[in-house]
Amino acid sequence: MDRQTTRISPADIDRQREFCEQIHERSAALPTPPLAFVDTYGCQQNEADSERIRGYLASMGYGFTESEEAADAIVINTCAIREHAEDRVLGNVGALVHAKRRHPGQIICLCGCMAQEPQVAEKIRQSYRHVDLVFGPHALWKFPELFCRVLTRRGRVFDIADEPGSIAEGIPVVRQSGIKGWVSIMYGCNNFCSYCIVPYVRGRERSRKPEDVLAEVKALADEGYRDITLLGQNVNSYGKDLGLDIDFADLLERIDAIPGDFLIRFMTSHPKDASQKLFETMARCKKVAPAFHLPFQAGSDRILKAMNRVYDRAGYLDKVRRLREQVPDVVITSDVIVGFPGETTPEFEETLSLIEEVRFDALFTFIYSPREGTPAASMPDPMSRAEKQANFQRLVDVQNVISAEKHAAYVGKTLRCLIDGVSEDAGSALTARTPGNRLVRVADGDASLVGQFRDVEITAANTWSLFGKLAGQG
Repeated sequence: MDRQTTRISPADIDRQREFCEQIHERSAALPTPPLAFVDTYGCQQNEADSERIRGYLASMGYGFTESEEAADAIVINTCAIREHAEDRVLGNVGALVHAKRRHPGQIICLCGCMAQEPQVAEKIRQSYRHVDLVFGPHALWKFPELFCRVLTRRGRVFDIADEPGSIAEGIPVVRQSGIKGWVSIMYGCNNFCSYCIVPYVRGRERSRKPEDVLAEVKALADEGYRDITLLGQNVNSYGKDLGLDIDFADLLERIDAIPGDFLIRFMTSHPKDASQKLFETMARCKKVAPAFHLPFQAGSDRILKAMNRVYDRAGYLDKVRRLREQVPDVVITSDVIVGFPGETTPEFEETLSLIEEVRFDALFTFIYSPREGTPAASMPDPMSRAEKQANFQRLVDVQNVISAEKHAAYVGKTLRCLIDGVSEDAGSALTARTPGNRLVRVADGDASLVGQFRDVEITAANTWSLFGKLAGQG
């Protein structure tokens, strides 16, 4: 198959706007404006995709609701990373049959990574006949056209063609927050880790043009967004497909030069492409947050090779060392998989020892979940689920001690934090984030401070969060 990136033309996006206008006319003729519910599962990239789906829906004349019962249209944006996530989605989709019976005109859409898996799409086709529209990430740009087909023909529509992926600019966006913004700088993945379904459902790596990324970030900064996260399956590969003399470090430096008081974050980084140039750029840039999510997945070289991670333990540890040399206060988080097929107890112990050596601020931990269509799904896997669960708990216990010790070191310090919300917990008024993205529960202050940077004195800590008060408040 031709894997050349397709750039959707402005004329094609204009055509989608025409579909939006057609649907908007239908919406305007109704006694009350129609409502849509967009339910998002999975990663920040899915959140960014859902913001574009909401943008299209708003252009179609839809308002928004958090109630499945009140919704005239339901869009479920799915994740395929783990089996548990798929089971949860299918359970929720199955339950919608009751709402559909009560509201026969309700339109139910399933999209995202799960929808791109052929076996899932076929299951929806055969067993979930109340679902009207199924489309994968490659077809998101033409959502209005697909939605219009459902509206006007009342037939079921499936668009899950296996494509290399595309880049579409000019899609309207409705963001969930006026404080934190997601900016996709690239899509897809070329790494083909043996356990991962992403390259099969999101296509090959393809980078947005730097001027388009810069324009989106500048618009967010001008609108007062304070925390902007650059997204990609592997942001460190940015620019390799553009044929331009620009890489991710260069892009960071250009974004750092945009006027405004905001933080720049990014995820996710693949260790094989985390370069010395990137570390030095982080240290030099004033707006780039001292936070780095660097998944290591396993501490055993044999397991890393079986995972097709293309680095070894020593190389990973060297990059952590060099990162800390450049950015001494950096907060490092990571992902780890427990129980990869064939992993032995001694190999798991290597993972534990790496965690103890690096001393991550936090970990996202998972028990291996087989994904149909990936090489790892057919590998021998003799370790029992009970053994994997026991190892998983050991790992969590080790990391919890480290996280608690890391957080305790903040007590007595005063940090410039972004107030990002009103707390729902007793004993704190607000929530905030440190530059390194650690959660702070702030005892005082009111909602008028949300969206502002404030100095916060850290007064206490536990494994999962920090506690503090506004500096100078007594």
